[in-house]
Amino acid sequence: MTAFHVMAGADHTFTRPAIRKIAIADLVDALKMGLDDFSEKPSHYVFLCLMYPIAGIALAIWSTDQNLLPLLFPLMSGFALLGPLAAIGLYEISRRREKGQDTSWSHAFDVRFSPALPSIIVAGLMLFGLFIVWLFVARNIYFIYFGDGVPPTLSSFVSSVLTTREGMAMMLWGDLIGFVFALVALATTVVTFQLLLDRDVGVVAAIDASIRATLTNPVPIAVWGLIVAALLVVGTIPIFVGLAVVMPILGHASWHLYRKLIVTESRTKPA
Repeated sequence: MTAFHVMAGADHTFTRPAIRKIAIADLVDALKMGLDDFSEKPSHYVFLCLMYPIAGIALAIWSTDQNLLPLLFPLMSGFALLGPLAAIGLYEISRRREKGQDTSWSHAFDVRFSPALPSIIVAGLMLFGLFIVWLFVARNIYFIYFGDGVPPTLSSFVSSVLTTREGMAMMLWGDLIGFVFALVALATTVVTFQLLLDRDVGVVAAIDASIRATLTNPVPIAVWGLIVAALLVVGTIPIFVGLAVVMPILGHASWHLYRKLIVTESRTKPA
């Protein structure tokens, strides 16, 4: 029976998986392996990941219709914070391929059978909470510079942001604070969901492993974050459609990055 393993894993011990030190070349290798996973059945993965461009378009339309233009960019950029959770089905596909099992797209939903599902849900809620806090902070940054007024059109909003001193200041602080949120999300989730899917070690142990992996490999993890950010930007062109290809490749690559960062279970030991 599944249980909420927050502080400890299924065996009621706090396990700290050993961390490997990696190089930039490992990032390139992980991307190649992710592309290889995607190339096996690309039509299936594109179909599965159509939810991402559709969600991006829906966010843009929703924010425009609801006069929430000030939150349009925070919504789209903050959506990337949820990427590690959103890609969990792709991790499962890569995990199954490792084992020589069937990798049909429907198996992405086999995550629901994972014994660590409650822990995955808890970690997902924590990540979603970070997303909500980011939206709250972004809304307050806008309020500081533009008050509670809502721009009448998208063009007027873009013009006020790009051509006024207030708009430039808002972008500066928004980018700086957004970078901090992205850094926190990256450091705490770079291997969290993959580890939980692979082993039911508990939420705290999984986040601890992510933080230790980041501290052990600060430069490679920082470069990985830049790669992910750059590819996500490319994926939004045109109108988010590219995400249907970018997201599955990044998802699979993230699984292989996890394999490079975390030592296999046989070499782990309780704290």
